[in-house]
Amino acid sequence: MDATERPSPSPSERGTAGTGGGGGAAAGAGAGTGTTAGTDGGAGSGAGTGTTAGAATGTTAGAAPLTRHGIGSHGGPAGTVAGPGAGPEGVVVHRPGYPARRLEPVPGVGVERSHLPADVLAKEAADHLRVWALHPSGESESTSDLVRLRELVADPGTRIWVDLADATHALVAEVADALRIHPLVAEDIAERGQRPKLEITGDEAHIVVYAIAYGDRLETTEIDVVLARGYLLTSHPARWDPVETHHLRLGPAPLLARGSDYLAWALVDSLVDSYYPIVDGIDTEIDTLEDEILASADRASLERLLDVKRALVDLRRVVSPTREVFNQLTNRELGLVQPETILYFRDVYDHLVRLNEELDSIREVASGILDVYLTSVNNNLSNIMKRLTGVTVILAGVAAVGGIFGMSEAGAALEGGEHTGFWIVTAIIVLFAGLTAAVLRRIDWI
Repeated sequence: MDATERPSPSPSERGTAGTGGGGGAAAGAGAGTGTTAGTDGGAGSGAGTGTTAGAATGTTAGAAPLTRHGIGSHGGPAGTVAGPGAGPEGVVVHRPGYPARRLEPVPGVGVERSHLPADVLAKEAADHLRVWALHPSGESESTSDLVRLRELVADPGTRIWVDLADATHALVAEVADALRIHPLVAEDIAERGQRPKLEITGDEAHIVVYAIAYGDRLETTEIDVVLARGYLLTSHPARWDPVETHHLRLGPAPLLARGSDYLAWALVDSLVDSYYPIVDGIDTEIDTLEDEILASADRASLERLLDVKRALVDLRRVVSPTREVFNQLTNRELGLVQPETILYFRDVYDHLVRLNEELDSIREVASGILDVYLTSVNNNLSNIMKRLTGVTVILAGVAAVGGIFGMSEAGAALEGGEHTGFWIVTAIIVLFAGLTAAVLRRIDWI
């Protein structure tokens, strides 16, 4: 169900702890001095960042961790925020600097939050989660703690980069809940297997790109990027490490200082730059195969050529839709990319256009080499047929003359009983066969 806008509460309406007419209880660090009456029949919780444990569902106008569309809940049913009120199901999402939004739960959509013990989730976060934050004061920090992540999200003005490597569904759900990522986006990140795409959901953009490696075959690694004004989320397998990209050699803090969109550009630009050596390597291999096939069209060369053509098809499946992703990103008014950063994304788009053109050229050359191979095979077959024909011509003359005499003359010839004429005819046959072989050799038939 689509989210509808609701005005955010005034400071006087925010309370230190929610009080309501339901049977739940709330605990949190308040940011105001009053309480807020629930607009849907219950009482809302305050603007604190604590946890709620109410048994009924209500609404909230604070910055406490919220749940959307089945990502999970804090003590209540999935897709709601449990609070002390008795209002209808639904969530009012409020993040500092953004208008409040009501999100209704959609059963069965999103990634269900795990009920794993906190220490288990903390261990998973320590192994698979990295968080970098840049505070308004210019101070930077890094952590792998989920609780600290929620505190950083609640801190207005703090720019955050969250990186997940081989994250489990449970960890993805927790991080999505902390960042208030749309449940469909969270589900795509957890399930993987997406094609390169750009998906805009409210105030966030989900970008899917791929890292590639080429050895005996092309290997692709899906990388999910969620871009919002205050944070950047990346999720990927552990074999690709964004920190090792050349733009991040001084760390993420200088890039975060220019905005989360600039950090996103730095990551995708490094990815696209890594495509060039692979394309150049395939181009060189195509040239080598062309020389080998022209010299000798064997089965090994054919198998390698087919492997290269298959790699080109897989590479085009990555590059072509990725080009469209950045075409949309640079031509749509998203509000997530600063005008000065759009120029950098357009540069990435230009690189992808060039790569796509090079791939088209290499594919044409590869197809031409395959035609050359088939032609070479046909030529070899023709040469074999010519040689067989030449041998047949030679033997046919000998057989024709020899058949006139018959095998009955062989015994007399061996005993010396044949007349001179027999030996003259025999010499003529041998001479004719030799002359035929010489002529066929001269015209390269044998």
